[in-house]
Amino acid sequence: MEANKPQEILSKETVLKALYSVVDPEIPSVSIVDLGMLHDITVSGTRVEVSLIPTFLGCPALDIIKGNTVKALEGIDGLEEIDVNFVYSQIWTTDRISETGRMRLKEFGIAPPPRQLEEGGWEVDCPFCGSPYTTLDNIFGPTACRSILYCRSCKNPFEAMKPVSTLM
Repeated sequence: MEANKPQEILSKETVLKALYSVVDPEIPSVSIVDLGMLHDITVSGTRVEVSLIPTFLGCPALDIIKGNTVKALEGIDGLEEIDVNFVYSQIWTTDRISETGRMRLKEFGIAPPPRQLEEGGWEVDCPFCGSPYTTLDNIFGPTACRSILYCRSCKNPFEAMKPVSTLM
């Protein structure tokens, strides 16, 4: 450390700022924070522990997310020990996705999780044209968390996040 340079005080805010740079490897427009994966940050002296909630237990990207989280935190001055772990006792739901995350999903061409209608059904708007005139093409998408839909207005197929709720 340079003699004239004060050491940065390690805080949760500093760690959180770094975590916004960690993106989902399958959806690189959305940070793990905006995706709702962040469970907790614990800072103790020069040590930080970050707890994340996996979106799905069998998600193949967990090791990549953990490695990218460590890399993002290594750039923080004064941080000497980093512990990143996954919390399996908490259930991730699509309600955890922030408004920014929902917007970034849409910008990437993935419809955010559908919203429930008052009469009990679901509606997914096309991420390209905004039309609610869409149909489910295949419940199985490229990953466990997404389905394939088709927009009858703009004629584009698109992916949509599957709704995950503790009420289901």
